[in-house]
Amino acid sequence: MSRDRARGRAARPARTLPPPAPLDLSITALGAEADGLAQGPDGTRYFVPLTLPGETVHARPTAPRAGGWGGVAETIRTPSPDRVTPPCIHFGTCGGCTLQHWRADPYLGWKTGQLETALRRAGYDTIPLQPPAASGPGKRRRMDLAIRRTAQGVVLGLHRLRGAEVVDLSTCHVLAPPLVALLAPLRAVLAGLAGLRRQGSAIANLVDDGPDLLLRTDAPLTPADRQALAGFARAHGVPRITWAEGAGAPEPAAQLRPAAVTLSGVTVELPPNGFLQATATGEAAIVAAVLEGLPETLPGRARLIELYAGSGTLTFALAGRAAVIAWEGDPAAAMALRGAARRVGLEGRITIGIRDLVRQPLQAKELAGAAAVVLDPPFDGAGPQLPAIAASGVRRVVYVSCNPAALGRDAAQLRMAGYALRGVRLIDQFVWSARVEAVVVFERVPARAS
Repeated sequence: MSRDRARGRAARPARTLPPPAPLDLSITALGAEADGLAQGPDGTRYFVPLTLPGETVHARPTAPRAGGWGGVAETIRTPSPDRVTPPCIHFGTCGGCTLQHWRADPYLGWKTGQLETALRRAGYDTIPLQPPAASGPGKRRRMDLAIRRTAQGVVLGLHRLRGAEVVDLSTCHVLAPPLVALLAPLRAVLAGLAGLRRQGSAIANLVDDGPDLLLRTDAPLTPADRQALAGFARAHGVPRITWAEGAGAPEPAAQLRPAAVTLSGVTVELPPNGFLQATATGEAAIVAAVLEGLPETLPGRARLIELYAGSGTLTFALAGRAAVIAWEGDPAAAMALRGAARRVGLEGRITIGIRDLVRQPLQAKELAGAAAVVLDPPFDGAGPQLPAIAASGVRRVVYVSCNPAALGRDAAQLRMAGYALRGVRLIDQFVWSARVEAVVVFERVPARAS
């Protein structure tokens, strides 16, 4: 215990050093969050958003970061030949996109490099890269926006780059047009809600029949609020609006028809805020890469084990190749998958289990004998589930990743267990962001006889 605390006084806060003076920096590379990396004359590391490799910039340091300083490029003294004019008027303030100013080829090359670096750190020397699959702008079918009520009106948008302020969006070059068209009328109806006092959020999934909307506000909805939302849904082709106060459980606010999406030809009625891949083209690329990663021939009695199945993004496609045992930790998603499988007569082909794979991972013996394990884990990776996969002896593992760092940690365990890389495909469905997704296929290499 410090002497100040022993005497009943609060310890003094650590002194914050003032930022260094503005200086010229040479950007040598981009970091994992797409910030330009540079080193000052004294060896200090700098992180400068919205810059590109090879550029010289005049930067103003702003705040300590990762043992160095974050900063702002006040002037681009020597621009990169790969710098382009960003198409969006909000770029540079809105934190949704960080790479609109980079030409497409080096941009995709950087994402590929992030993936390669993660796998090399995992111990793989040869990376069998396949051509990347890119969704492009105007394809995103999911938006997650912050809401703030201010003296000037309701603000609806994304947080400012490296800040807490919400940038009011009038357009978006990433979102699908039906979601962009929803911004202005949604802002208008929110302005009239008594249930929105200071802040909230709006999440929309573009399903087959329009945007499926989940609102969270900081006060209860009134009967007039519910009437207004029902009118909004009818006027703007919104099949369902669910609502929750704060972090509470969602409840129906207005429903005109089921919020359904077609996955590999099967109609699934999603739960509120159900998981969808960010773009339909990205989903198709992931499904194709996963199917390509399965064993070339599967006997009639083969079974596939799918982990983190969600509501069936991969499940129905996998069931076209073999029987599937699908595990999912979210009961609502698992029930949506089960209901869809029942409606199309696939109950005998698809078995659904509900299980938290973090708290209760499957054991190696439960995985043994599968023709392949297919997993699409959350951002932090497969974590506690990985040791059992590595120990199971399953010949083929198909891993859908949305985080190179987590992929690298999990890939290292598979390499130590004797798995080689068979295929790596970059899936770029988060265009102009630092997000890197991939489908990676691992194959167990038989041990050599001594």
